[in-house]
Amino acid sequence: MVGEHGNGRSHRGNSHGRGGRPSSSNGRSHSRNSNRHGPRNKGGFTPNRGGARRDGVDRARAAGPQRSGYREERIAKRMNEPTIPEDINPKDLDPSVRQELRSLSKDNADMVAKHLIMTALLLDNEPEKALEHARAAKDRAGRVAVARETCGIAAYHCGEWKEAISELRAARRMSGGPGLVSVLADAERGLGRPEKALEVAGDVTVADLDAESQVELAIVVSGAHQDMGNLDQAVEALEGQLDNQEAPEVSRMRLFYAYADALAQQGRKDDAITYFTKAQELDTEKLMDAAARIEELS
Repeated sequence: MVGEHGNGRSHRGNSHGRGGRPSSSNGRSHSRNSNRHGPRNKGGFTPNRGGARRDGVDRARAAGPQRSGYREERIAKRMNEPTIPEDINPKDLDPSVRQELRSLSKDNADMVAKHLIMTALLLDNEPEKALEHARAAKDRAGRVAVARETCGIAAYHCGEWKEAISELRAARRMSGGPGLVSVLADAERGLGRPEKALEVAGDVTVADLDAESQVELAIVVSGAHQDMGNLDQAVEALEGQLDNQEAPEVSRMRLFYAYADALAQQGRKDDAITYFTKAQELDTEKLMDAAARIEELS
């Protein structure tokens, strides 16, 4: 696990700490009306997949063989689902996410949509409750990639690394895309497996990722190298993204912070101050402690 200075901890930690919690998204929000603040593009996380298959059909599930007690277990789970406020409207779910639920029955799709909205709304401040809603959505739509990925993200934010890995891998199998590879790799770090994190990162072609995902993956790769004490490789992993102007400012801020932290660990204080300053200039919401780090090094 990584020390206090947030070296490459891509999606974990609180949003005000060293390293922050960056975007798990590609710009779409689960909730169209979300007014949440934080480093995830001010709107929640979003699936980052390529062409999810529509194999989450209720009818298909019903047609297959069911183990003994399945129906009773399913009923019990639904009776114990977390409460949803009456003002939560399934139509407020982002249309592109809602589209992925079209294979479900209408009533079930509406409930899944509500649980997804609740997950996004609660994730910042009440991640455990968010995970309860995400699990409820998954239980209702276990063959729909967006439900599995949402559960994986919520588990990740709660530090449930094994569950996060399981759900994110399932979502990636269903969608056929790269999935949230930086989240998946960072969850491996959470289990103390930096070598596995690097293996996961190496499974994708970086050029196939969008600019934000490229930056986030570089931060995780750098952190994995730091976990193993490879400071030179940690610095090198970030250098290729320093000129990435297409990434959102919050990702570039985190990139500069991570790079400054890696430089500081190498003993390159002046260079570290330069990049902590760059991070501070982009940190309009005061999410990072770059000013304190600059003071430490001065």
